[in-house]
Amino acid sequence: MPSQYRKDLPDRDKRNAALPTDDRGYPIPYFVATIDGKPDFRVIDPEKWVACHKKKFCWVCGQSLGSKLAFIIGPMCVINRTTAEPPMHRSCAEYSVRACPFLGKPQMVRREDEVTEANAGNVAGHMVKRNPGVACLWMARSYKLFQDGAGKPLIRMGEPFDVTWWKEGRTATREEVLVPFRSGMEILKSMCQDAGDSKALEQHYELACQFLPK
Repeated sequence: MPSQYRKDLPDRDKRNAALPTDDRGYPIPYFVATIDGKPDFRVIDPEKWVACHKKKFCWVCGQSLGSKLAFIIGPMCVINRTTAEPPMHRSCAEYSVRACPFLGKPQMVRREDEVTEANAGNVAGHMVKRNPGVACLWMARSYKLFQDGAGKPLIRMGEPFDVTWWKEGRTATREEVLVPFRSGMEILKSMCQDAGDSKALEQHYELACQFLPK
């Protein structure tokens, strides 16, 4: 029998309510992989990634997307406009930033073990294992794929028509966003290969500043 939905989680819409729940009472997002017969929220199912891109399915609920695409990203992704995760409905994104323990609790860290190590190749790009404590909801109408150094697909998000910031399930303040935004910039600087990379990064940073909370 499916577990009952947790009473301490936010109300959900029809799309989210159609998702099964795990034995803790959390909805199981569409992208989650099944490991040894159980959903593992830390692991992405690569076949679901492909379906989300090719069939325009929502990353969270698995239903068809419209023209408005929501991306949940961290401060570093706002600077380089790059993410590894396909878009979702805005309602699914807003639910996620309020209900997901990792997104809603800055003290949470990702549990690493042999399972995450074995599935590390499911995610493209250079994964930075930190919880910035804030999340950005980036609304756009388009995105493009490109390949990382290993030939795996990454997403370049289109120009946003709306950007909101979240912390602990609520709207984040400018001060709360600035600290991880600036520290993320320092991490990106350390990845630059030459002066050309550094100059391009500075330009991206200046453009990204316009999307910080007022």
